[in-house]
Amino acid sequence: MHISGQLLPTVRQLNGWPRFRLRLFAEGACVGILSGSAAGFFRWALEKGTVGREYVYSLLTQANLLWNCLWFLVLALAGYILYKCVSYEPDAAGSGIPQVKGAISCSLHMRWFRVFWVKLFSGILGIGLGLSLGREGPSIQLGAVTAQGFSEALKRTRMEERYLITAGASAGLAMAFNAPLAGVLFALEELHRNFSGVVLAPAMAAALIATVICRLMFGAQSVFQFGVLSAFPVTYTWLAVLLGVVLGFCGLIFNKGLLLSSRFYRLPIFTKSWMPVVFALFTAGILGYVFPQILGGGNELINSLHTLPLSLKLFAALLVGKFVFTLVSYGCGVPGGFFLPILVIGALLGSVIGICLIDAGLVEEQYLSDIVVIAMAAFFTAAVHSPITGTVLIMEMTGSYEHLLVLCTAALIALVTAKLCGGRPVYDMLLERLLQKGRDGAADKKRNIIELTVGSGCLLDGKSTREIPWPEHVALIDVKRGDGEIIPDTNTVLAAGDYIYILTDDAAAAEAVRHMTEKENV
Repeated sequence: MHISGQLLPTVRQLNGWPRFRLRLFAEGACVGILSGSAAGFFRWALEKGTVGREYVYSLLTQANLLWNCLWFLVLALAGYILYKCVSYEPDAAGSGIPQVKGAISCSLHMRWFRVFWVKLFSGILGIGLGLSLGREGPSIQLGAVTAQGFSEALKRTRMEERYLITAGASAGLAMAFNAPLAGVLFALEELHRNFSGVVLAPAMAAALIATVICRLMFGAQSVFQFGVLSAFPVTYTWLAVLLGVVLGFCGLIFNKGLLLSSRFYRLPIFTKSWMPVVFALFTAGILGYVFPQILGGGNELINSLHTLPLSLKLFAALLVGKFVFTLVSYGCGVPGGFFLPILVIGALLGSVIGICLIDAGLVEEQYLSDIVVIAMAAFFTAAVHSPITGTVLIMEMTGSYEHLLVLCTAALIALVTAKLCGGRPVYDMLLERLLQKGRDGAADKKRNIIELTVGSGCLLDGKSTREIPWPEHVALIDVKRGDGEIIPDTNTVLAAGDYIYILTDDAAAAEAVRHMTEKENV
């Protein structure tokens, strides 16, 4: 087989594995500086935008009708600008996490500079004006495309570029939430789906550097402030199980609503393509007068929960309003994530359940904040199917490391509940829908080398290479087992824990990965 272009340098990297891993670690640190700075500017701009929005509404409530009408004209103009931006670069739409997953799996190729500036500008504009969207998805994509630009500037191979994109995404999440461990785990558990050391090293270096920048810019305090969290009694472990089951069902409802939210904008009243965005911004404009708490990502709302009166009607209204407005905001297709709104909705669900339990005399009032924290982890896991990330993320974001046991319990119960009910990871479903559209910029036909992990019980485990039904356009070129390296031949038997490197073209990569990592039927 003739190997040229990027393939020969990739083979050289496989042969010089220890040196390649060290280089990745150093490049991960550089990515942390670049991606962390980009995501840091985005976060800073959104915080300034939130302050500006609140100031504008404080003036509008005292202004005459003319000024209020002018404000809605500004919202209409902003909506049209957002529509044009997304039309110019469709891969900047939505949260950006499905696009990053697609780039890592070779399902699509992002035009990094166009995505970067459109995501940055549009995200600041849309979220700043009050759409119920989070900063974490755009931060992850901004970090990823910054890393992609860094890789292309250095003319790195596609295999190396995917490692750097993972590192950039890790840095983006770490900056968004001041959560380095969650940034690493999300990049590994959700994006790359691979916990190999070669992925871990650059991702961790990038996340740690980004966190240092984050704390220099925003301080070391955790994102969520609940006051003093009580130590959760072991005798209340049943409550973590209950929350896991209930929030597991609620996560399915949220995912279904999110996937169907775009259908609302297909109604005949939306006769122009720009009208959905304008409708969402007009909705934000109205809520800015009557229900401003549900505007934006919602971290300020979470921080204020422990100061609100224990009114079931109030928390139920906040829950319904945040849920519906999140679907309205995401369905219009502008840049912005739902990662943070997931946590806010989970916190509100926990508040509603906690108030009901308190009113019934089953739980003491002092444990309401604990219930909120547990509910966030459970709801996040039910929607995203990443229990490790959910557990660590909530611990880092709340600064509470004493709740590990109940957070893990609730997250795992929520995951099992969601899976038993047929639930699937929301980002996987969004990526599939994205690829089905067949847009320009999808995967190309270039040959590429992809790293896969042999999982226990999968199609490859315990079989020799000649017994494996390899998909079309796939060739096995290298196997790494522990610190050793195996040159594969027809008698090579693969085992769980091996890292294999296959040659394929990008168009067939996603199907090849799915086929070779699925469990074997017994």
